[in-house]
Amino acid sequence: MTDDDLRRMLATVGETFDLGEYETEAYVTVLEHGRLTATELAERTDIPQPRVYDTVRGLAEHGFVEVHESRPMRIVAVDPTEAFGDVRTTLADLVEGLERRYTAPSRGTEAASLVKSRRTILRYLEDVITTAEYELLISLTPDLFSRFEETLAERRAEGVAVDLLLSPAAEVPDADAYDYTDVASSVRARRGVTTPVAAVADGEYSIYTARAAVRTGPERYGVVFNRSDLGLLVSGFLNTVVWGSATTLLDRVDGRPYPRRYASLRRCVNDLSDRDTPQYVTVRGRDVETGEPRTVEGRIVDVAGDRSRMTASLTVRTDDGEVAVGGQAAAFEDVEATELVVAPDEPPGA
Repeated sequence: MTDDDLRRMLATVGETFDLGEYETEAYVTVLEHGRLTATELAERTDIPQPRVYDTVRGLAEHGFVEVHESRPMRIVAVDPTEAFGDVRTTLADLVEGLERRYTAPSRGTEAASLVKSRRTILRYLEDVITTAEYELLISLTPDLFSRFEETLAERRAEGVAVDLLLSPAAEVPDADAYDYTDVASSVRARRGVTTPVAAVADGEYSIYTARAAVRTGPERYGVVFNRSDLGLLVSGFLNTVVWGSATTLLDRVDGRPYPRRYASLRRCVNDLSDRDTPQYVTVRGRDVETGEPRTVEGRIVDVAGDRSRMTASLTVRTDDGEVAVGGQAAAFEDVEATELVVAPDEPPGA
């Protein structure tokens, strides 16, 4: 199919559905009655008598009605299956042709994108959820939770660790009233009605927006971050300020099989703090002083952190000595971790 064919099909579809207010009202009314005179059509609609004839002839040109030039003139409805048969075929061919030319935009092309419609924000929010391979941190309203509940359950079934924050807390059912275990690993409820709507997949692909943007507020915009250097702005804020100021509804030790991957050091520390058996880790990140990429492998000999997630760190014993590992934007530790892989027997391979 050539570009000229696509342009011609687009024009055909556009012409077919280019109906004004009078045409739309007349068409629906004729369909309801099957057959009407021009006078009867005028009586049953708000179409002025002088405009009736032009209106129905326009519908006839599109093939939606038949005009019988009798006295009085009669307008007869055409079966919609017949009337829209050609445009249905054209539309199907058009969509197929456009799909062949469609190239999905790469998230890696732009570090940050501003999106300005509710529909686009929700599409990206769903994309972040479905993209998560091993860890998802997400803040939703109860309405949005209902919208994405099934998708979150699918991610949990696929083994993704889901940290779910819901707000406002007054509208959130507690763990006795709703079983969150199928949709999340940890759940918290936050009192503030200004809590943002946000999601972070695997510590790097994220979206952030004000809750008004997904309701009826005039300022509908969201920011999508496609690289970890900027995604940490969202995940760091959610992990500390937002998560730390919320009330726990569900908090389970990660039950995923080993080796386990983490984007959040705080989630990793929470799991490790509940275990007495030796644990080994491979840390990928950056040297705090030089900023150069750095990988650390060894046994975890110390874990520091609390359930609030405001602080978290661990110490790894390597062949070259002990190394302190911190989370995003670490300053006091030796390494800033961007990904951790944990196993019980030996450091997991790269």
